[in-house]
Amino acid sequence: MDEADRQLLRRCRVRLVSELQVAPLWDALLSRELFTPDMIEDIQLAGSGSRRDQARQLVIDLETRGRKALPLFISCLEDTGQDTLASLLRTSRQAVKRDPEAVRSLDLVPEELRVMMLDPVKPASGNLTPVVLGPRELPPAKLRPEVLRPVDVGSGEFRDAHAQEPSRGNTDLAYVLRADPCGHCLIINNVSFSRASGLSARLGSNVDCEKMQRRFRSLHFTVEVTCNLTAKKMVQALVELAQRDHRALDCCAVVILSHGCQASHLQFPGAVYGTDGCSVSVERIVNIFNGISCPSLGGKPKLFFIQACGGEQKDHGFMVAHASPGDRASGSNPEPDAVPFQEGSRTSDELDAVSSLPTPSDILVSYSTFPGGCCFRERNLQTDSWLF
Repeated sequence: MDEADRQLLRRCRVRLVSELQVAPLWDALLSRELFTPDMIEDIQLAGSGSRRDQARQLVIDLETRGRKALPLFISCLEDTGQDTLASLLRTSRQAVKRDPEAVRSLDLVPEELRVMMLDPVKPASGNLTPVVLGPRELPPAKLRPEVLRPVDVGSGEFRDAHAQEPSRGNTDLAYVLRADPCGHCLIINNVSFSRASGLSARLGSNVDCEKMQRRFRSLHFTVEVTCNLTAKKMVQALVELAQRDHRALDCCAVVILSHGCQASHLQFPGAVYGTDGCSVSVERIVNIFNGISCPSLGGKPKLFFIQACGGEQKDHGFMVAHASPGDRASGSNPEPDAVPFQEGSRTSDELDAVSSLPTPSDILVSYSTFPGGCCFRERNLQTDSWLF
């Protein structure tokens, strides 16, 4: 897709997400080969699976479908009776071709959203009511007491220690972890991949897996390990975890060890591969545990640790003085978890992100590398990866 069409789609995104009817579009998109059946399935499962989430993901993924994607999409809109949106895109596209600066002056925000943006405390037409995002201040008296948690004191030993008392002004920002078990921890360890996938075996990954098992068990988590899952089975395992009753628990953790690549996203970059060579985006993984899909984890920390490459870029670093020669075992052979993938830059639909609920909250995603970069693990089957 050329840059003018991409910018037009992004300018129209709020309007499209607000009005686009996706259900009639699937057959039209397939017949014009804009998307494959697997791509359609991924779009249908985006976020909470709502019409808005599907529409948003469809518009985002459309940018990756080639130079003719936008005119073909307009034809699909016309075929499914969505003439208003089709006319908007066609007219705007023609205007931009005549004057490339015209896209900046297009008024594409629906009236309902414009009212909420100008006066967020004034209800828009219909029965919409204002929503307050973010934590409310909690009285210190209502906070639960802190829990004893094992603290690493070096040399692999642990002892119980009281968490430091939070400062008076930040008492409402501290997570209180007193449940025993603290929560569930799911570790997905993909080592062996199908020949058709073209992905190499991840030698040394079992060392990471065993180390994370010990760590989370010492932190009072119930740990479950699954190995060598296809993309579909990875999603099934994550959905099954999210559907459990977490009300008596205080936290949830997911550790994924696999090959990875870049992927389109709004908030969480990257994707991880199943053993069949199909990928699951980190954004989709995180959204399985959002406030709608997993309400029993609302307000509780959800931790994701991703040991996988985000692309092929290798950072060779720079020389520093007094580097410790003992940081890595002699003869170590670091190997990347890289898989080729080409993707354009991404920007989010800021207006829609503000008006759309729920936004992911209480989430930490820890990557082994920056977006688009390689990460490394040892192949000698004795040393853990750099992340762990």
